[in-house]
Amino acid sequence: MTKCYFKAICFMTIFFTLLTGHSFAGKYNPDTDIGDPAPQWENLPGVDGKLHSLSDLKEKDFVVVVFTCNSCPVAEAYEDRLISFAHQYTGPEKKVALVAINVNKIEEDSLEQMKVRAESKGFPFPYLYDESQQVAKGFGAAFTPEFFVLDKERKIVYMGGMDDSSNPEKVENHFLEMAIQDLVNGKTPEVQETVAFGCLIRFERERRSRKPRSKTKD
Repeated sequence: MTKCYFKAICFMTIFFTLLTGHSFAGKYNPDTDIGDPAPQWENLPGVDGKLHSLSDLKEKDFVVVVFTCNSCPVAEAYEDRLISFAHQYTGPEKKVALVAINVNKIEEDSLEQMKVRAESKGFPFPYLYDESQQVAKGFGAAFTPEFFVLDKERKIVYMGGMDDSSNPEKVENHFLEMAIQDLVNGKTPEVQETVAFGCLIRFERERRSRKPRSKTKD
């Protein structure tokens, strides 16, 4: 990876920290650290018309959670890599599950548009919509795409990027695949946290409730 790449990523990380006012919990994540229990999700609607919960995957040893969306060009650049990863590591007889979650609330990222994208690309994994945005907030996710790997106890054992370049021809380190291979082989991932990069998740601003003004006497 080039020095320019690291400078750009460091700038984004510092900017995000200043923007949110958080100090780091992990090396790069402002809210979550390796070993933390993963936030649960229940009854999230998927593009398959079904409701999905983390507990549905209790038979899987490892769960990969990726926060992604339709509207981000970086997330779009990773779709073929996600599909390839799913074909290689997930399936009825495999130990790994992959779940994609979108929390953006613009029209392009609506559940209906997610269904169109999933069908056109042939996603071989659940693509879920969280209108509340609470799941992403619970993970401390900030970018699309951003990846989290959960172990059998559903603790976070890897988080960050899938690899080190949105351009597949420039990838030097396949971080997600390395973590999964270590886990499947009974090892702790050698690399547990990396910088996530992409588009910022479009979190809605929380409006402060205004106190009613007291009436002045005439």
